[in-house]
Amino acid sequence: MPLVTTLLRLDVHPLIAPQLWDAVTEYGSTRADGLTVVVNVADGPGNGRDPSYTAATDRLAAAGVTLLGYVDLRFATRPVARVLADVDRWAGYPVQGVFLDRAPSTPYAIGPAAVAVSSARRAGFGRTVLNPGLVPDPIYRDLGATICVFDGDWRRYLRWDGAGCEPGDGHLIHSVPPAESDDAWLLQAVRHAGFGMVTDLAPPREYAGLPAWLTAATPVPV
Repeated sequence: MPLVTTLLRLDVHPLIAPQLWDAVTEYGSTRADGLTVVVNVADGPGNGRDPSYTAATDRLAAAGVTLLGYVDLRFATRPVARVLADVDRWAGYPVQGVFLDRAPSTPYAIGPAAVAVSSARRAGFGRTVLNPGLVPDPIYRDLGATICVFDGDWRRYLRWDGAGCEPGDGHLIHSVPPAESDDAWLLQAVRHAGFGMVTDLAPPREYAGLPAWLTAATPVPV
């Protein structure tokens, strides 16, 4: 069972896999300790409003789930104008913040990340998560965003020494054997993760389905 605040990523459209969205909505409605879901359609909110996506995210929000809109920074190589346009478009959906994926980690590339965080703040989002997937340069702590300091597979997480991470950081783990999921949650708690993801799914589909522990806890509708 999760021992830290659970983060899930839904990189699948609700029209393609409505049963997955239904299962997450049901699970979220039972979680007194909170559930955060990163919603992602076409690697961002798309150029126009999607009524089916709006309806699906509305249901998640009504179930008490915290929603973060996905924005790809592409390690600071994506044009800033496109990043800012994605942040602005998420303001039309019931999300409480943005998840800035593939964030840079060096001090020389902090500019695009800083601009994206500031844009999210101006858009009224209360939460911004940076995901460089590793411990970034300490200067990133000054941005005021939550940072995911690990994004990788279970075996690498076991070997990771956690140097540079701080209590409250995010730890995202994939490729966890279902029988070891409790061990993964426990280790995240021992390392003082603020929130975490544990899934048995593996690349390139680690975010296109539900982890085994969740489907065992909440039967997926058929």
